[in-house]
Amino acid sequence: MTNINVQRIEDDLFELSKFGYNEHDKGVYRQGFTKADMDARKWLITLFRKNGLNTHMDAAGNVIGRYGDMDRPTVMVGSHLDSVPAGGIFDGTLGVIAALECVRTIRENKIDLDYPIEVVATSEEEGRFGGMLGSQALTGNVTLEWLETAIDPSGVMLKDALSENGLNYHDVLHVYRGKENIKAFLELHVEQGPVLENKMKSIGIVDGISGVFKWLVRLIGKADHAGTAPMDMRSDAFLGVADFAHEIQRIIDEEGTDRSRITIGHLELKPGFPHTVPGEVEFSIVGRDLDLEIMNNLANACRRVLSSIARKHRLMFEYEQMSWLEPKYCSKKIIELIEKNTKKRDYSYINMPSGAGHDAQFFTDITDTGLIFVPSVNGVSHAPDEWTHWVDVERGANLLLDCILDLSVDNDKISGD
Repeated sequence: MTNINVQRIEDDLFELSKFGYNEHDKGVYRQGFTKADMDARKWLITLFRKNGLNTHMDAAGNVIGRYGDMDRPTVMVGSHLDSVPAGGIFDGTLGVIAALECVRTIRENKIDLDYPIEVVATSEEEGRFGGMLGSQALTGNVTLEWLETAIDPSGVMLKDALSENGLNYHDVLHVYRGKENIKAFLELHVEQGPVLENKMKSIGIVDGISGVFKWLVRLIGKADHAGTAPMDMRSDAFLGVADFAHEIQRIIDEEGTDRSRITIGHLELKPGFPHTVPGEVEFSIVGRDLDLEIMNNLANACRRVLSSIARKHRLMFEYEQMSWLEPKYCSKKIIELIEKNTKKRDYSYINMPSGAGHDAQFFTDITDTGLIFVPSVNGVSHAPDEWTHWVDVERGANLLLDCILDLSVDNDKISGD
């Protein structure tokens, strides 16, 4: 059985972590299209070419290295290179470097391929500009309107960030690869949650990626003096959001499942002064589920509850839907392929959903797609102390290698749907 060299993955990940590393908090700051991000892409291009991959960066900033010259649909493998602010060294990058290591191993063992392999490091997956630009561009999920209007929280336009790095936003529309060009897409990723570790499993085989809706909600009442306004005469906007927060679990119990999630992640009170009754609150609601009907039910329930609470507290209720991503399901035959190879390696595993979004969700629209999880220590991710043990990295990369070989070599090992 062919095996990868985990030491090379470790060396590459630590080298990559230097791009955007902050000595103060030990976090990685490599948001999409920043200098750190683009320097990392240049480094990766050199590394890919050094290892025999025909490499380029497309107009969306995706770095793609191709191994194998035959004119056949490609097996695409990878993940993203950008990070959140103060991120860790594994999120996204593990999938890129492990894919490269699989190609190195195939090349060293002189394994003949029937289908070429492409290692991809997608751009802007973490949503600095509100999307997953690289994978959306590759799968035909971008529009000219979005490219012209997307903006980051500090006011930088996506089209300007692209231009500053020598990229033309109009050319992003030409990145689409099409269904006929990609035979399959595989992504290895850290779980970013505690399930695998708690269940003492080495591998998570993802069956689907949760849909997500994001709202910006405003409850508008009346600012008043905190000392002179009687309690029963206030229109306190904060009481509205507090009541809604207490209703979240009931909404999930009645309308959702154990896979449902509703989160208030950001809240701003106005005017925001200790001695003033809040006249307005603006907050986010992010809802998730793996079933589209349940997602709709959760959203409708949130709307009904907020309307009722607004009436109770004499508030005006407004909301804006910032995004709506439908649930996506991984290919049954790729799931079967991963299961077969996991059992062959005698790795413990569970089938599980992904509550977080990943590049893989967009590839489900155009090709057979699979997503493999390895454990995150204490479930931590998007933080400097994000960690995955090297033995788990090795298992995940070996499993990825087995799946790549089954897909890139004619062997009729994948059963049909």
